[in-house]
Amino acid sequence: MDIDKLIARINELSRKNKTVGLTDEETKERDELRQQYLNNFKRNFKQQLDSIKYVEDEEDNMKH
Repeated sequence: MDIDKLIARINELSRKNKTVGLTDEETKERDELRQQYLNNFKRNFKQQLDSIKYVEDEEDNMKH
């Protein structure tokens, strides 16, 4: 699912929960969508961390 659609659906369910409440099926869907979002966030964050290069390490390699 596209991340924008995923967030929009999570927000839609959140608004509904605050106003009229959710059915058991909608609660399950909301929980699954939240988990998908968190997994996606963690995966992207890990990729960002893995791509970091330390300047100190590069400077040490250049001196030797």
